[in-house]
Amino acid sequence: MKFLFFFPYIAWLILSALFFAFGEYLSKKFALAPSFSYVALIVGIYALGTLAWLPAILQKNQLSIVGAIWSVMSLLATVVIGVAIFGEHLNTLAIIGLVLGFLSILLLSLA
Repeated sequence: MKFLFFFPYIAWLILSALFFAFGEYLSKKFALAPSFSYVALIVGIYALGTLAWLPAILQKNQLSIVGAIWSVMSLLATVVIGVAIFGEHLNTLAIIGLVLGFLSILLLSLA
C-alpha cells in the first residue's frame, strides 16, 4: 500500500473533490435530461471520489482537518461549475463566503 503515499494528502483531496465536482456536473445534466445512464455514471464518479479520499485520510489521519478541507474544496469546485458552465449567478454575500472558504483551506492545510 505504499503507492497510497506517493502523492501528498492534499493531492488526493484535490482529486477527490474534482471527482465530486464532476459528479455534481453530471447531476445537473441529469436534472436537465434524466436517464439511467447518467445515474450509473454519477454513482461511478462518486465512488472514484470516495476512493481518492481514502489515501488522504490515511496519510493525515485527522478527520476534522481533512474533512473540512475536502468540504470546502468540493464546494468551491461545485460553485465554479455552476457559475462557469451553467451560468448561475452569485450575490455579494455568496462571493464573500467563497473567499472565506478558500481562506479556511489555506489555514486548515497549515495545521
